[in-house]
Amino acid sequence: MMNYIKIHYLFLLSLIPFLSLGQESETKNVREFHDSIGFAKHAWQMDSIISRIDPQDKPETSANYKAVINPHDDYSYAAGLYTKTLAGIRANTVVLIGVAHRARNYELQDKLIFGDYKSWEAPYGKVEVSPLRDELVYELKKEAYVVHNSMMQLEHSLEAIVPFLQHQNKDIKIIPVLVPYMKFEDMQRYSDMLAKALSQIMKDNKLEYGKDLAVVISNDAIHYGSEDWGGSDLAPFGTTPEGNAKAHEKDKEIIASTLQGELSEDKIELFNDFTVMDNDYKEYKWTWCGRYSVPFGLLFANRLNRLTSGENLNGECIGYRSSLRNEHLKVKDLGMGTTAPSKPTHWVAYVGMAYQ
Repeated sequence: MMNYIKIHYLFLLSLIPFLSLGQESETKNVREFHDSIGFAKHAWQMDSIISRIDPQDKPETSANYKAVINPHDDYSYAAGLYTKTLAGIRANTVVLIGVAHRARNYELQDKLIFGDYKSWEAPYGKVEVSPLRDELVYELKKEAYVVHNSMMQLEHSLEAIVPFLQHQNKDIKIIPVLVPYMKFEDMQRYSDMLAKALSQIMKDNKLEYGKDLAVVISNDAIHYGSEDWGGSDLAPFGTTPEGNAKAHEKDKEIIASTLQGELSEDKIELFNDFTVMDNDYKEYKWTWCGRYSVPFGLLFANRLNRLTSGENLNGECIGYRSSLRNEHLKVKDLGMGTTAPSKPTHWVAYVGMAYQ
């Protein structure tokens, strides 16, 4: 009886996406491009970006990553770390865990955000949203999520990653999820809920973690400087060469103590303690925009691994860079550019992490 109900429910979803959920529903089935300056919109642009990346950032690897943390900043600043980090993603289905930068616009908080789009625009043609998304949402408690296409359309943190995944695998399918303001205890509950639901779906569909399905977590590391941050001063160490160096070193300390090696809930909670204010979970302590996507994504990816293999994931740092220190890719002749400056008083750092 339950299987019949579920099949009937999923059939209704295919006709009127998520209407029975009582959430936001739209007639458009395709998520359109949002940022055509920092990211590639056309196949020829993406081909050119890939051709300009340093060969050392395009490794031929036999690694098979189950999860990664990947940047989402302008390709001019971070493209090489995209290719290097995503090189070990071989699965045809990828759960994308993204930042909800504009969640405040829609008063979204404390719930995971899904869309009901059937596909996303991408340089080489539309990328299909996996039908597993509908199954996954069906299994979640309504307290855990909201369906909000406007937020999904406005958010750039997953749009940045999709072209690189599509470039290396034209058959890629995605399951996009955004994480807005969220308390750590809610991250624990919802990540456990999501992992249990997905592990059962994977079992039913005979899918292997890493081989058939992987997790990509979107994040940019420290946002630093005293200028062009909307009037905020984000430079606790100052913006002299010594101050900027201290900011880079603190980033590396956070990475080494919370993201590398064998994952544990304690280490993930320590990351949360580094980045979120103790008395107000909506405020930054250390300005990583992935202060929710990273801990939620790691809790989820690690729980999924424990459910499917009985072990914790192990993390390796693929690279750490910043728009201040690293060479920028030439993109102006491609009709692209940068969406923010790079200078001692305004810069962003990036980390690539791989988990097996």
